[in-house]
Amino acid sequence: MQAMADHTIPTGAAGSEAGWTFISLRPRGQNASLRRAVAGLGGHLVALPPWRLQRLQGTPVVRQLQRALNCDRVVFTSPAAVAAAAALLPLADAQRSPWLTVGEGTARALRAEGVAEVHAPQRMDSEGLLALPVLAQVQGLRIGLVTAPGGRGLIAAQLQAAGATLERADVYQRRLLRLPPRALARLARSASPWVLAVSSGEALQHFWRQIPAALQRRLRAHASIVVASDRLGEQARSLGLHRVVRSAGPTTEQLVAAAHATLTGPAAT
Repeated sequence: MQAMADHTIPTGAAGSEAGWTFISLRPRGQNASLRRAVAGLGGHLVALPPWRLQRLQGTPVVRQLQRALNCDRVVFTSPAAVAAAAALLPLADAQRSPWLTVGEGTARALRAEGVAEVHAPQRMDSEGLLALPVLAQVQGLRIGLVTAPGGRGLIAAQLQAAGATLERADVYQRRLLRLPPRALARLARSASPWVLAVSSGEALQHFWRQIPAALQRRLRAHASIVVASDRLGEQARSLGLHRVVRSAGPTTEQLVAAAHATLTGPAAT
């Protein structure tokens, strides 16, 4: 990332602060690493979190998690799912079968908890997970899904269609937030060019429904949209957002690298 800081970044429009603007839709409290990475490349981050994450507790949640962890395969859908599960049970002691993750960030979170066998796809999305060899034959298997309500519906649907029995453990939930008017006003004043990062379809929907029509038009006309999967790219285009760039994945490094490439590549000159 440091080497990229030597490239020239386009300056802001007249009347705006110099630099460029990275729009993050990550949950509240999850933007620190993004903010540092964007600042290192001369940009400013505007965080518009669509929700905050809340861990679930209580005996029913623990029992649900125990049933999921005792399955033939176990899928963790996010680092937040790992953190919430680890707050309920010692994960390293619970592993009895292959455990899988959607992305490398979730895999790192599991390894940090002492989990030895973790399978993560190179393509860090639901489709990449479902293509893993360990999920090639799931007919008759019980598969645990450690997650939150909503999201990752493709995983559950595909596994059940392939003949697996799903044991779902919701260990945290997303509490929807209203986008603060002050944050939207700050975005309207922020330096151009804009880059909107999208790693969640639900987050994009919640964000889009709340922003004024003037901001929607500006995003359609001028913003680059960095998406973490082809499916998210299709969703962005359905909203009229056509300057779509595919990142290598959903991590901070991957999203910021793709954003930076849109500003310094041939199309940006």
